[in-house]
Amino acid sequence: KPTYGRVSRYGLVAYASSLDQIGPLTRDVTDCANILNIIAGHDEMDSTSSAAEVPDYTKALVEDVKGLKIGLPKEYFVEGMDPEVEQAVRTAIKKYEELGAEVVEISLPHTEYAISTYYLIAPAEAATNLDGVSYGERVDGEDLVQMMTNTRDEKFGEEVKRRIMIGNYALSAGYYDAYYLKALKVRTLVQQDYTEAFKKVDVIMAPTAPTPAFKIGEMIADPLQMYLQDVCTVPLNLAGLPGISIPCGKSSKGLPIGKPLAEETLIRTAYTYEQSQDYHKQMPELGGNH
Repeated sequence: KPTYGRVSRYGLVAYASSLDQIGPLTRDVTDCANILNIIAGHDEMDSTSSAAEVPDYTKALVEDVKGLKIGLPKEYFVEGMDPEVEQAVRTAIKKYEELGAEVVEISLPHTEYAISTYYLIAPAEAATNLDGVSYGERVDGEDLVQMMTNTRDEKFGEEVKRRIMIGNYALSAGYYDAYYLKALKVRTLVQQDYTEAFKKVDVIMAPTAPTPAFKIGEMIADPLQMYLQDVCTVPLNLAGLPGISIPCGKSSKGLPIGKPLAEETLIRTAYTYEQSQDYHKQMPELGGNH
């Protein structure tokens, strides 16, 4: 997941405009670097795309983390995390130390507010973006309002409707300051946490999710529990930072996070670990219902 603005969002169906980031999903880190070389760069069709020079990311595909300082946020390794996930990540941390990296404990004190902040900002922006009729099939109505109402009612899933309702509520008269505006202020505090942390470390390492992967549809009846699966990833999304998720166990993943426009450091960090293991070559066994 590149830095916000590193890749143009032109052509993307907008969800949350201040959060949307486009990045590659690949078999390995090498493919990630190659794809990023192609898609990164300024685009006059997206005013938020960065004008910073695009390096050759494949030059970061080197096996070398000697002297690299890896930060471990104490807020990410707390009670409630699945033991298997924590064990897999800590094993990966030891491997990085063996490879020459230095591990430093850090603090991101506003992490506990990130989920609630994200699930106010993202739905609020989604509510203004998703009109329901700009893309896909429309459902007829006797006038424009009825057409939009019918389309949203029939074509939006329950989770989409839930988020739009939350967003409209957060933006409504009398609640804007208490919810959306306050969330924007907390977002700034989350960003400042990372700014301070990166004065001490080069990258931050944490789990991608607090539990192993769950079955498709398993959490539909419990939206809050589903939202909590994002606890390790929404803070860096709020901060607009780049991140990369790499396998570090049979059913668990690790997430190195980097400074803005630090994609090269992330690629080097991820590539070094990947080449020391073979997790990226292990394919999951898929049953008939997956």
